[in-house]
Amino acid sequence: MSTLKRIWIPLAAASLALATFSAYAQQNTFSAKMTGASELPEPVPSKATAELKLVVSPDGKKISYTLTATDIRNAAGADIHLGPDTANGPLVVKLFPVNGATAKKGDFTGVLAEGSFTAADLIGPLKGSDLSDLIDQIREGNTYTNIHTNDGTGAPNTGPGDYEHGEIRGQIK
Repeated sequence: MSTLKRIWIPLAAASLALATFSAYAQQNTFSAKMTGASELPEPVPSKATAELKLVVSPDGKKISYTLTATDIRNAAGADIHLGPDTANGPLVVKLFPVNGATAKKGDFTGVLAEGSFTAADLIGPLKGSDLSDLIDQIREGNTYTNIHTNDGTGAPNTGPGDYEHGEIRGQIK
């Protein structure tokens, strides 16, 4: 075998392995950037923003997440819903508060929630489904996340820090 072939074959194999690993990592890592402008049925005048990062385990049986928020006030809940970017849809995974966490009263910037979930944590129309069903919906662009706020006094939806149906929202991609 020529020297060129001895170099080319391992190099080609390494390139293919790297491309496969890179494609796999991209297909199993998702995120959403949330703003008030993305809320439905109409935009919310909020300066708050957030980012959700999702990582699917290699076996596809668990999704780990980190939800980081900036300038949110009175964070009361965060969820993943089924739905396109043009419509609201049903709740399928609760992200916050879970595992003993409580609502955040007042202004908050930082990691609002982190953890993981499995098929056993799916609710609503995905209850009893495999986690792969949610992952398929994410890949199809049919999921979003939002953060709900509540000041705990009087009427809901009175301004930033008091949007019970969601103050900021972002499509998961």
